[in-house]
Amino acid sequence: MPTKARKTWAQALQKNNSITITMSCAIVGLSRCAYYYQPKLQDDSVIISVLNAITDQHLRWEE
Repeated sequence: MPTKARKTWAQALQKNNSITITMSCAIVGLSRCAYYYQPKLQDDSVIISVLNAITDQHLRWEE
């Protein structure tokens, strides 16, 4: 079972049954770390554009 599905089930258990995060995670077999995990950016285009802007500002011209 994918983690995302188990997290959704855990959230539904909390909402419908007024139980704690710890208990809902235990019921669906999900660690609390996985429950709180926030995925990183899917692509690095934002980081690349920021780094390019910084390097453009600080380019050294050789003479």
